[in-house]
Amino acid sequence: MKEAVIGIDIGGTYTKYGIVDRKGNCFADSFISTEAYKDFDDYLKHLHDEIEGTLKEIPGEVTLQGVGIGAPNGNYYKGTIEYPPNLNWKGIIPVVKKIKAYYPGVPVVLTNDANAAAIGEMVYGGARKMKDFIVITLGTGLGSGIVVNGQLVYGHDGFAGELGHVNVKLRGRDCGCGRKGCLETYVSANGIRRTVFRFLAERTIESELRSISFNDLTAKMITEAAQRGDLIAREAFEYTGRILGAKLADTVAHTSPEAIFLLGGLANAKELILEPTLRSMEENLLPIFRNKVKVLLSALSDVNAGVMGASALAWKELGEDSEQ
Repeated sequence: MKEAVIGIDIGGTYTKYGIVDRKGNCFADSFISTEAYKDFDDYLKHLHDEIEGTLKEIPGEVTLQGVGIGAPNGNYYKGTIEYPPNLNWKGIIPVVKKIKAYYPGVPVVLTNDANAAAIGEMVYGGARKMKDFIVITLGTGLGSGIVVNGQLVYGHDGFAGELGHVNVKLRGRDCGCGRKGCLETYVSANGIRRTVFRFLAERTIESELRSISFNDLTAKMITEAAQRGDLIAREAFEYTGRILGAKLADTVAHTSPEAIFLLGGLANAKELILEPTLRSMEENLLPIFRNKVKVLLSALSDVNAGVMGASALAWKELGEDSEQ
């Protein structure tokens, strides 16, 4: 008999899920589209059906112990997703209550997706021996999970650490949250796409990206073009890293972390985003913090990082998070 939890990572484009034991072994995982569903109840029914199908494919009997969920604007205290800027569903969604209807008697816990990733990094990843660190998720938007003295920072209302919505430029780019100039409009998969098209409009140099429409362009395409030496793509990464590094320098002044971990689709560019970010952060740091803070890629694979974080959240809630 296998004891396991369901880890669910709700992203703006896809929802990934996995069946994970307390040691971090993932018996099976898969994904569904998030953006295809305008109605949350329709989405949740399909997700439940897919999870049940996956559970049946696992050899032997699986005893479900709990469900952990990471989601944009997830409120740990209330079990709700509240006014998510990058999801189709608006307002306040009682996610935990609705999932408990499918899994009665099973503990269900939810937090911000980046908070879940931070717990995953702490339990299964590169922050296992750290008490002060930050995780930055670079996906459709930008999320962040902040750990201080071994504890995730939630704040009094459950929404602490929204670095994606600190201001980069007054009256800057429109953000899905309704404001202008938020960090994630510049530093995210969508942000770098907007930067590339700005540079294409302003510059006449050749670029393989000129033949691609905005709707078809992806962060992966930009990464691959940069790796082939495309000047527009490389300049876009330099610009993105410069902005991220400057804002991380501000964040270091608040919490003095040992390390900052980057994960998500844009982090797959590795040194293309890592080098300008670290350089910019060091240039903008208060002198007492210089050369003390590591900027690292997540030790968790991009495919499973959110799932592992959500699973770690569930085990932690059950008091079963294990020492690795």
